[in-house]
Amino acid sequence: MPPFDVPSDGFLVDHVTLRDWTRDVICRTGTEADIADDVADVLVAADLRGITSHGTGRLSMYVSLVEAGITDAHQRPERIGGTPALGLWDAHNGWGPHAGRVVMDDVIVKATTLGIAAAVIRHANHYGIAGWYAIRAADRGLIGMTMTNGTPLVAPTRGRTKLLGTNPIAFAAPAGRYGRLVLDMATSSVTWGRLLVDARRGRDLADGVGMDVDGRVTTSPAAVLADGALIPLGGSEATAGYKGYGLALMVDALTGVLAAASSGPFVEPFSLVGGPSNLGQMFLAIDPDALDPGGYEQRLETLLDALVEAPTAPDAPGPVLYPGQPEAEREIEQREHGIVLDAGHHELLVRLGERIGLPLPTLVPVRAQVGGPAT
Repeated sequence: MPPFDVPSDGFLVDHVTLRDWTRDVICRTGTEADIADDVADVLVAADLRGITSHGTGRLSMYVSLVEAGITDAHQRPERIGGTPALGLWDAHNGWGPHAGRVVMDDVIVKATTLGIAAAVIRHANHYGIAGWYAIRAADRGLIGMTMTNGTPLVAPTRGRTKLLGTNPIAFAAPAGRYGRLVLDMATSSVTWGRLLVDARRGRDLADGVGMDVDGRVTTSPAAVLADGALIPLGGSEATAGYKGYGLALMVDALTGVLAAASSGPFVEPFSLVGGPSNLGQMFLAIDPDALDPGGYEQRLETLLDALVEAPTAPDAPGPVLYPGQPEAEREIEQREHGIVLDAGHHELLVRLGERIGLPLPTLVPVRAQVGGPAT
């Protein structure tokens, strides 16, 4: 749960303004309005929660994939098999956030009747932050989970070639007065999107998260981008990086392999030079009231009490946090004061708007603000 770094040379935008402009940009590709709503909601949710690596900074690439015919803007997901409790869906290479929203909502409805329900999707596309889908379940009093495979960007422990995706896992649960417990994590030491943000801002990587083309650990984003690879969560073998490798492989087994989609090194990269990625994704919802009406949230709240009230280490920068707390606090702040976009992120959106004839509304530089979010 790293601290959020608010760029001092950024621009401030109201989240509703950004969401509406994003939706209108997506509609310019010929996408139906309800599908565009889902995509805009997911991207802006990432920006609100401070997960800039998966927010509207991805919009230009999403649009270009549609324009290149790699993503089909008009397709909708279809349930093609399975059982009442375990569905098999085909996204037909449509927008990832729309397919994910439809399938997650279907799983939620079924879980309220069956107690538990799951589904897998084939022929899916990048769906943004995984946590958004799990949160949909938590907001309805359910436990939600989702995971997806992705472009091979991560070398397995002892390897130096990109064979697995960053393969995120997300979990969310209702937590009484804490709101929600939300774990949204990649199985690599850093996400590819975070790497791109660091490269855009001219920052070095943390030690032990990336390697160059020869398999040497590097802190240079450029060296990783030059056909290097990310390192699994945990780092080297000596620091248990094999656990991150194992989790990434588990995600592939429950998504690409289970859904008969692509997996591991066979996933087509998220780029303009290949074809559809054919990602596999999994969604799960559990109704805790099926076991003990009202008891789950109270017990989880008690557990979180014990954690946040725990004594801290001498060099701790603050109290113990629970997963999802920094993102929730960031979202509250940015809903009130506006989302801060760094200069590079802002420039990407300005250029996209100019290219498609839908200019980005004029935004206020952060430095010109009196009050509002800290810079």
